[in-house]
Amino acid sequence: MTATRRLAAILAADVAGYSRLMGADEEGTLERLKALRAEVIDPKIAEHHGRIVKTTGDGMLVEFASVVDAVRCAVEVQQAMPDRNTGAAADSRIELRIGINLGDVVVDGDDLYGDGVNIAARLEGLAEPGGICISEDAFRQVRGKIAAEFTDIGEQALKNITRPIRTYRVMAAPGAASRRASSGPPLPEKPSIAVLPFANMSGDPEQEYFADGMVEEIITALSRIRWLFVIARNSSFTYKGQAVDVKQVGRELGVRYVLEGSVRKAGGRVRITAQLIEVEGGAHLWADRFDGPLEEVFELQDNVALSVAGVIESAVQAAEIRRSAERPTSDLTAYDLYLRALPDCLSWDGGRVRAALARLEQAIERDPQFGPALGFAAVCNHALGRYGGGKGTEAHRRAALDLAHRALQASPGDAGVVANVAFMLGSLGEDIKPAIALVDRALELNPSFARGWGISAWLRMWAGQPDVAVEHWQTSIRLSPRDRNLTEPVLFGLAHFFRRRFDDAITFFLTALANMPRNPEVHRDLAACYALTGRLEEARQILDRLRTITPVIFPHIVSFRDPEHRELFLSGLRLAMGEAT
Repeated sequence: MTATRRLAAILAADVAGYSRLMGADEEGTLERLKALRAEVIDPKIAEHHGRIVKTTGDGMLVEFASVVDAVRCAVEVQQAMPDRNTGAAADSRIELRIGINLGDVVVDGDDLYGDGVNIAARLEGLAEPGGICISEDAFRQVRGKIAAEFTDIGEQALKNITRPIRTYRVMAAPGAASRRASSGPPLPEKPSIAVLPFANMSGDPEQEYFADGMVEEIITALSRIRWLFVIARNSSFTYKGQAVDVKQVGRELGVRYVLEGSVRKAGGRVRITAQLIEVEGGAHLWADRFDGPLEEVFELQDNVALSVAGVIESAVQAAEIRRSAERPTSDLTAYDLYLRALPDCLSWDGGRVRAALARLEQAIERDPQFGPALGFAAVCNHALGRYGGGKGTEAHRRAALDLAHRALQASPGDAGVVANVAFMLGSLGEDIKPAIALVDRALELNPSFARGWGISAWLRMWAGQPDVAVEHWQTSIRLSPRDRNLTEPVLFGLAHFFRRRFDDAITFFLTALANMPRNPEVHRDLAACYALTGRLEEARQILDRLRTITPVIFPHIVSFRDPEHRELFLSGLRLAMGEAT
């Protein structure tokens, strides 16, 4: 009998963290899911002419005759979710992941089978909590037909699908009639601000780094204000070089206020201009100009931060930001070297990391108490120790620990320094508890520190808490929604790996490898994962690639503290190495 086939738009959805939610409150979770389906999901599916094919405890498969209807339904369901989670604690929110594909399906009664269905299910696995991923076939049909923005995230290797699938992330477009005021990141309860890149008015492209560094310092100063929600630099800087609409920026980043300005550096003087804009009405709440000699640049930065804080909530201005806040250094040449090193410190490229370390060592030679430079020099030594070569793994490890302790002694109140030290202590084999205590302290110093939340996520992963790690990473993403750290797929891959969902982990590790082709850690993770799924030839090929990057195949230091997690990783890597020799 010939199978019946038809072209269909398939929507696959599931509840992120379902097992954790059920473990914490089984009856309450089931009750909330039933209400969610009855009040939101099922009515939206009916409104857009969908048919529920099947349901599971935490998910469903839905068929649509039109992919436009499928994507519209998905967007509207996701837009409704923040209201459903109002008042819920972070670890008890119900968040959906949705994947959509347009493809040929096999019909068997009321059920559907085939690659058209399987691809939708795999795309759902790629989506973030609250997110939507669609295939290229679906994208071609909806492009220009619905009010949404699409981000091309490249070709993705999906489990049991023979060819890579080009994939797009979907979000409702700013200004769309269906877009809610709270769509995109919801506005936090406390005042929120994004500092856009300042224009370099010096007429010298080489001074771009100085203008960028100025904004970095203003963001850091504002982030010390605990009642202020500050978007991280990496998300703000995605608007660099663009003519922006502040209303759009506010919607995309989820903030009430935007600060923009310019920096002019000429001779021995600096001029900073800045203006604060209220996003909703476009009103200019404040504008000012700050002039001074170059040697007073740090005071100028604090003046800008103080003025903005005063406009937002003048009553707590004096208490929440101190003019006497510690300066990173009084040596401007050292500061200049530090700024030039920063872009390469976290590049995951051995040559660039070595160049960054050379600049940082020059800065430290000029100012031995320059805490941020000491902290990032520790990070660079740690990375080079993992790569192998140079002055030797153990020498880099000792240097990293020494620099980390010096940084903490020099700048105990700098959240960035404290977080870097926590990362060092956590990754270099020391007791994980002091490292976690340090990163918690960094986040107390600066609750809006996106990178600090990311470091906290890694420490929790190493401590054997993958669920908490993913939660902290999501907080980091919220604070920097337009910045995707290159290590993100590694962390999500490990979360799947330690749950023994190896095929899902491989998908994330392959994405990480495309982002960081010279990162040895990703090669080791992927080789171990391949080996544990029996794909030993592919594991061997990954190890061969690793040998072109570093002579260190088996890591001298394994950061995973949970004995079961540690043995799982090591057993996979041993298996891969056994096949490779």
